[in-house]
Amino acid sequence: MQLYNTLSAEERARLIDEAGKERLTLSFYAYAKIENPKKFRDDLFIAWNALDALGRIYVAHEGINAQMSVPADQFETFRETLEAYDFMKGIRLNVAVEQDNHSFLKLTIKVRHKIVADGLNDETFDVTNKGIHLKAQEFNDLLANPDTIVVDFRNHYESEVGHFEGAITPDVENFRESLPIINEQLQDFKEDKNLLMYCTGGIRCEKASAYFKHQGFKNVYQLEGGIIEYARQVKEEGVESKFVGKNFVFDHRLGERITDDIIAQCHQCGKPCDNHTNCANDACHLLFIQCDDCKAIMENTCSSECLEIIHLPVEEQLALRKGLQVGNKVFRKGKSEALKFKNSGDLIDKPLAKAKDIRQKIKMKKSLIGKAEHYYTKSQIAQFLLSNELSVGDKVLISGPTTGEQEIVINEIVVDGNSVQTAKAADQITFELPFRVRLSDKLYKII
Repeated sequence: MQLYNTLSAEERARLIDEAGKERLTLSFYAYAKIENPKKFRDDLFIAWNALDALGRIYVAHEGINAQMSVPADQFETFRETLEAYDFMKGIRLNVAVEQDNHSFLKLTIKVRHKIVADGLNDETFDVTNKGIHLKAQEFNDLLANPDTIVVDFRNHYESEVGHFEGAITPDVENFRESLPIINEQLQDFKEDKNLLMYCTGGIRCEKASAYFKHQGFKNVYQLEGGIIEYARQVKEEGVESKFVGKNFVFDHRLGERITDDIIAQCHQCGKPCDNHTNCANDACHLLFIQCDDCKAIMENTCSSECLEIIHLPVEEQLALRKGLQVGNKVFRKGKSEALKFKNSGDLIDKPLAKAKDIRQKIKMKKSLIGKAEHYYTKSQIAQFLLSNELSVGDKVLISGPTTGEQEIVINEIVVDGNSVQTAKAADQITFELPFRVRLSDKLYKII
């Protein structure tokens, strides 16, 4: 029986578009004793594959941690697959505020030693002795208490684009680094201060709250459902948001906006910006913040060195990265010395700009004419499916949550291997493009 993906991301995206159904991006976790994680993993794959549920899921002897995309019309059936297990009956599903049908394009379920790499020996303390869970308004009320210390248990690249007012934001690259740092920093406040903690969806705080109670902290609280659930309550219940900026998420979107406040800067020029991107150099893929202007100038790369590399012949690029570890193993996430405006740790709450103001600046008359289907990295060729006519000489805008807003003039159009002057609706076209496009990117004709 098939227990793995057989479709490419591009094929899956095409099927999602053809189905024309809305999907929900959601996350959930549960700590429980699972005797056979491998069998548990296989059973979940069979059930979820039948529902066209996609996502990135980790299972271990200690439980499950999932970020997923589920067809909206299968939501209740999906919930039933969870509640077939006693430890997931009534489980809270954190549904994203902003939806993207392409947030996940594969179903990946992996068996891990732990569902979150925390570096802790769970045998040394009671992991069930957790902190008190708070809803959004309760969290706000305790946040206003002068005897409260609030700690962000996410990584530096997450807190840089958004965090709660007055929060301690450790300059760390992973969760396990933050635990001993915060424990040492707050040694003098164990008895008389409220330790208020939060993370993206709540899972990191589940373990952290138990750890800090074991370390002697008397008053430990955590945000129920994390920032994702907080944002939902802010929107639906009219609670004032004490979170400023954008919530970083670990799917294709790389973030969902909670408030219009932009509290971060483009790492290359310093302009107000909170859009993350990955360097277009396949030997780098550094995660960093890049504004639309720098994205155009630097062609989605993080440095002049990477910019030069992406213009080399493919064979030379392959030779340069032969034997190298790729991705964040080469550089720390957002920590390259080439990034002059990188901030970590002691971050500001005061907005540098408003997202709605930036959006107003780039308003233009445009018409949606297509969507991205693929990007051939080696040849730097982009593929789009047209819904309207496009001609050589037309000025277009390519727009997406990671790609940003990119304007170009079409110099050549290829349809079925032939160069044409005008392509029609339903044509699958390709043309050279110096920057990577994503499956959620849209193609607009500027009028």
